[in-house]
Amino acid sequence: MNKLATPALGPTAANPLKLGTRRSPLAMAQAEETRARLCAAHGWEEAAVELVTVVASGDQVLDRPLAEIGGKALWTKELDAWLADGSIDFAVHSMKDVETERPETLIIAAVLPREDVRDVLVGADSVAAIPAGARVGTSAPRRAAQMLNARPDLTIVGFRGNVATRLGKLEAGEADVTLLAAAGLNRLGQNGIGSPLPADTWLPAPAQGAIGIECLAARADLRALLDAIDDKPSHAAIRAERALLHGLGGTCHSPIAVLTTAQGDTLTLRAALYSPDGAERIEASATFPASDNAGPAALARTLLDSAPEAIRRHFTG
Repeated sequence: MNKLATPALGPTAANPLKLGTRRSPLAMAQAEETRARLCAAHGWEEAAVELVTVVASGDQVLDRPLAEIGGKALWTKELDAWLADGSIDFAVHSMKDVETERPETLIIAAVLPREDVRDVLVGADSVAAIPAGARVGTSAPRRAAQMLNARPDLTIVGFRGNVATRLGKLEAGEADVTLLAAAGLNRLGQNGIGSPLPADTWLPAPAQGAIGIECLAARADLRALLDAIDDKPSHAAIRAERALLHGLGGTCHSPIAVLTTAQGDTLTLRAALYSPDGAERIEASATFPASDNAGPAALARTLLDSAPEAIRRHFTG
């Protein structure tokens, strides 16, 4: 792709801004929402933002857990390269899939209003209603550990792929139940599927339900444009959850769940860490101003200090 020249007088159909995205149906829905919000905020025609798609490495290998083939970087590396060489102006991400350590040259310039953070159970009405000895299809360490903690009689079966792929595997009998993000189902117009699990008893993944828009940190022009669609409360919650992950040294292998609630400018983070087999679980919470970067780090220390070795060895904080 050719290097993009920055539009001098704002984007037009003839000289659009280029928004990079993965090519999966959910990623495309997120990119379309981003484009719609940005164009509405600035009074642009839709053609002023062009969607540029890539098949991410993480979408190409579906027979192994993400943690075994390179981790979350497999969702971002192609888009990172395009940002670096100017092929795209900005990129849209599911923040749950963005690694905590990012290049200093990049910045999450905006976070859209956060969607439903809950997980949805497909194949049973509740965790308690899953038949004894059933197979649970998931490749997410958090979901696997949570499920085994609640139901040690169950068996985890590796499941990767987009929503349609995982539902197809369930229909084919590869597992008895599976778990999906409510946010993804909502964005795909499939919110009638499955049974949402209460977020206060089944804590979600860090940054679940959030869409982030990333650009070069040096692009002050783009950062100003994207600020118009930045949902400050959502951004504050995501920043805190990612800071907690950073403090814990969490990776794709680390089972962690967190629920953030806001009261004015104050955030409360309630977090749980698990051993991968679900046998061990610890929980702690902290309340602090949304602007307090030390709050998540202090909660991370509290969790790690009280964690048994079966949990602590899966975190590097």
